[in-house]
Amino acid sequence: MLDIFKAIIIGIVEGLTEFLPISSTGHIDLVNSVIKMNQSAAFTAMFEYVIQFGAILAVILLYFNKLNPLTTKKTPQERSDTWVLWFKVLVACLPSIVIGLPLNSWMDEHLHTPVVVASMLILYGILFIIIENHFKNTPAKVTGLGQISYRLAFFIGIFQALSIIPGTSRSGATILGAIILGASRFVATEFSFFMAIPTMVGVSLLKIWKFFREGNSFGSEQVLILAAGMIVSFIVAWATIKWLLKFVQTHDFKPFGWYRIALGIIVLLVMFFH
Repeated sequence: MLDIFKAIIIGIVEGLTEFLPISSTGHIDLVNSVIKMNQSAAFTAMFEYVIQFGAILAVILLYFNKLNPLTTKKTPQERSDTWVLWFKVLVACLPSIVIGLPLNSWMDEHLHTPVVVASMLILYGILFIIIENHFKNTPAKVTGLGQISYRLAFFIGIFQALSIIPGTSRSGATILGAIILGASRFVATEFSFFMAIPTMVGVSLLKIWKFFREGNSFGSEQVLILAAGMIVSFIVAWATIKWLLKFVQTHDFKPFGWYRIALGIIVLLVMFFH
């Protein structure tokens, strides 16, 4: 029962941080350093990724009509445009597949440390502030999803590939990259949401496959733990996405930059004085 409560806490953290540019993996790593589930290391590692399904389901349901190319409610041109959007999303995910898959296990073994997480939190926090200041008075060239070319999608995907380093933030890297490449904050945020669907589903399935390939299994308690984490992450992610879409229409990302810097410094100070 205690582990289910811990799963709920981690689910809240996942739902809050998955789509905000502040690193869900980094936050979950930090939470796990304080709150440890009484489960095997293999199950815990798999759980941290699989609860992302809840957050992804929130995106799918919120954008179901927009992302559904099969609905009869759309005109033939609208259905064609939806397919094109999906193809661009898949192109954007290619760099993560090419770069991330070979390095996945090595990253898990060597870079999931508080020092790495804190360093990336601070680095990308500084970058957000610098980039936002630099583009403050520069009109965005890409103000609609339809204006994203295959070439632009691929380069945004290169930025997403940087997020394999814990503490970077998948959404943070893609949003930052899209803004640098000329997209508006709103377009960068939405495209980041859509890129998350194949990326996070793929990573979660990879972790499940790796879990069972290594001879692990789980029983009814573990099923309840996974269910609790996913349900909570879904509910919290739903609310977070709706809030973020309103926020970016009237604000920039500098508050997230300052938050990242402050949290990174706190983590380093705690480590130094511990």
